[in-house]
Amino acid sequence: MGVIGDVKYTGLDGNSAAAYYMPLSQNPQQRMFLVVRSRIASNLRNELRREIQAIDKDVAVTEGGTLREVISQSVSQPRFRSLLIAVFATVALLLSAIGIYGVISYSVAQRTSEIGLRMALGAPRASVLRQVAGSGASLALAGVAIGGAGAFALTRFLRSLLFATGSTDPITFASVTILLLGVALLASFIPALRATRIDPVVALRHE
Repeated sequence: MGVIGDVKYTGLDGNSAAAYYMPLSQNPQQRMFLVVRSRIASNLRNELRREIQAIDKDVAVTEGGTLREVISQSVSQPRFRSLLIAVFATVALLLSAIGIYGVISYSVAQRTSEIGLRMALGAPRASVLRQVAGSGASLALAGVAIGGAGAFALTRFLRSLLFATGSTDPITFASVTILLLGVALLASFIPALRATRIDPVVALRHE
């Protein structure tokens, strides 16, 4: 008799339930598992099959695989769901960046004469850059605040889709927030840089 650590029987995403082992002679089973530890995994499956058949030819060996394959199969569904969520999140992030870029570019186009007049009156390019990029940053901060609140409110519905992480993991929330702000600032920087290159004379003539 001995005591071992907790074992997950229903998958890595399940809880460890109380269990005990009994000798096969006291509790016969039609299905058994043989676990072998070896450094040679390429031909071990066929070798084990031959050895088992040599001991008892009536024993049917129906399954076989490495521990890595068993673990991969156990987490295949959570991994697939995570992949789908990652793809959708990437598409949403790309669309958000395109949207911010379009809004800031349109704002710069509408304010061409204003920006040209400010620069003609001596406004430094850094000031124009901060002002235009700040518009995108304010939109990003508002979006992150609303999105973060919505994500936190939906955490209880997302728990079943998560694996080996909490639904309110602070590191995940902080990382996503930094990523979104970085993408938003990058999308705003290009139109802002374009605004600093506006020729005041051309802008005033355009007006």
